[in-house]
Amino acid sequence: MGRLDGKVAVITGGSSGIGLATAQRFVDEGAHVFITGRRQKELDQAVTQIGKSVTGVQGDVSKLDDLDRLYDKVKEQKGKIDVLFANAGIMDLFTLDSVSETYFDKTFGVNVKGLFFTVQKSLSLFNEGGSIVLTGSVAGSKGMEGLSVYGATKAAVRSLARSFTAELKNHKIRVNIVSPGRIDTPAGSAAISGLQVVEEQVKVGAVDSIPLGRIGTPDEVAKAVLFLASDDSSFITGIELFVDGGRAQV
Repeated sequence: MGRLDGKVAVITGGSSGIGLATAQRFVDEGAHVFITGRRQKELDQAVTQIGKSVTGVQGDVSKLDDLDRLYDKVKEQKGKIDVLFANAGIMDLFTLDSVSETYFDKTFGVNVKGLFFTVQKSLSLFNEGGSIVLTGSVAGSKGMEGLSVYGATKAAVRSLARSFTAELKNHKIRVNIVSPGRIDTPAGSAAISGLQVVEEQVKVGAVDSIPLGRIGTPDEVAKAVLFLASDDSSFITGIELFVDGGRAQV
């Protein structure tokens, strides 16, 4: 038996990187997973890659109509949610003097507003005793050049997790955060490419700040999310679990 046998899970931002790796883990552990992504082609590819027990729903979490459509699909097909991994987010690297109002609003719109309403709109379908996992970041705790706006959104996510934990305790819904450090994902590579620098040079610099001496993989984060989603963490709520090779700890 898998750790999520018979469970229904929703993963936003599930078409690549950490979200895709987590969806695969959840399915392997017996769950039926609904994944979202903004780009239909990538979403279709992810569904094909996972291969079974998965439903793709195209949408942008910053658009509340898209969230309604997602949960309508979940209600129609399964009628419940046991696990929510609110993972969708965006990241770009901009120095303080180059941040535009458009970028600021877009990043908060996806990473904070989108996450908040992803959780809020799921509640009517949530089984008592379910698990919500939010994606934070080392950048929410550590000051990093070029990540002032992104880091602020992730600090906000940490605050929301505390409030969600307090508000949902009577429903026995656990809320936790997984906060990755430098992980080898398409989104991370895309952010670096915007700086017009050699990606390998950036990776070498990142490794120097990681006690374990390497960049992490999406599956290493997925394993932590699985732990927080399953009954293995049944007496854990309100925590921030760093999956960062020690970056935020020293």
